[in-house]
Amino acid sequence: MTTRVPVVEKILSANDRIAEENHARIESAGVFSINIMAAPGAGKTSLIEQTLPRLKGKLRVAVVDGDIATSIDADRAAKAGAQAAIQINTGGDCHLDAIMLRSALEQLDLTQFDLLIVENVGNLVCPASFKLGTHKSVLVASIPEGDDKPYKYPGMYRGVDALVINKIDLLPYIPFKMDYFERGVQVLNPGVLTFPLSCRTGEGLDVWIEWLTQHATHKK
Repeated sequence: MTTRVPVVEKILSANDRIAEENHARIESAGVFSINIMAAPGAGKTSLIEQTLPRLKGKLRVAVVDGDIATSIDADRAAKAGAQAAIQINTGGDCHLDAIMLRSALEQLDLTQFDLLIVENVGNLVCPASFKLGTHKSVLVASIPEGDDKPYKYPGMYRGVDALVINKIDLLPYIPFKMDYFERGVQVLNPGVLTFPLSCRTGEGLDVWIEWLTQHATHKK
């Protein structure tokens, strides 16, 4: 039992080194990259599906989807307009790691893209611990999940660069206290960039698209 912490630290250290290599590869290609994380059902794939058509003619997008099994999410991304969509099946792991992303990057000519979207496995614990090498980490929260998630999963909220609050069209129907939720977020991640939106109605998506476009075009 005394070896557990050193072993975990060794694993994370090795992952971080490969994440740095991934970042260098992405950076050298002039590609802007994001790692999208969320609980199952929060709307990661729906956000990607709504994002891709709005970027058509503006940005060339590659999507890497992580899931325990199936190629459902990659198929949905391809159908929505991704120029390339690669599925990573983790075989039971509750997160992507840098080695998995490296294997996907080896299948892509990154110079042919402007934006790389990585969709992590649906989980609010494990993905926060494993860097991938992307430029930004984005957490998708959703109204039906409840307003207590920042308090229950501080590690996830503390480490992200941007927060998407999805399904705001459900606010009139679900007892979700936005002020309580936002207080929890601000304690953990003061000033974090936040995008309230609805993938169903399209409300708020324009601001999200503008953010992606600005970052991706700046890389070029």
